[in-house]
Amino acid sequence: MTTSSQVSLLGRRAALALGLTVLLSACGFHLRGSNGSFMLPFATMYIGLPETSPLAIGLKRYIRAIGSTEVVGTKDGADAVLEVLSDPERNRTKTILSLNKNGRVQEYQLGYSINFRVLDKAGNQLLAPTTISLVRPITFDESQVLAKETEEAALYRDMRNDLVQQIMRRLAAIKPVLPAMSVAPVTPVAPAAPQQ
Repeated sequence: MTTSSQVSLLGRRAALALGLTVLLSACGFHLRGSNGSFMLPFATMYIGLPETSPLAIGLKRYIRAIGSTEVVGTKDGADAVLEVLSDPERNRTKTILSLNKNGRVQEYQLGYSINFRVLDKAGNQLLAPTTISLVRPITFDESQVLAKETEEAALYRDMRNDLVQQIMRRLAAIKPVLPAMSVAPVTPVAPAAPQQ
């Protein structure tokens, strides 16, 4: 049975929690990209992955949602080209992490990685070859094979989303190469003859 003082205490705690939530959300402080948006420093971009690649679909959807950068279908004329050096769908791994006392698999480690670089339209390297590797552990139970397959697919999907976020952070941090300015040579001017 609750007393009126306990109800009052719970009410004060709830009010305090609500107040803190409002205060923190209204303070305006956000880490760069913490609200899920990244401004890219180029107007057009080409993604060097197959059209049907889940990672390409995720990246393109994210870039289009930003609205400041257009994803184009060819490298020609793109301000930036994301060149994939190793396709993450081919680099997915599943290794045994631990065995139980009977020598059967108890836990796997799932891996997902990409190696890419970014070039500008002149072929200058805006971002050197970069590797992002992610791993997630997953327990295994022979009596729940279907459930574990579903969990594994969900973990790969989670890693893919994480990969998109990390790639976007790296793209947003790129400083475009400015074209070299040509400076006309300075012609020396002969000193004026002294007047007499």
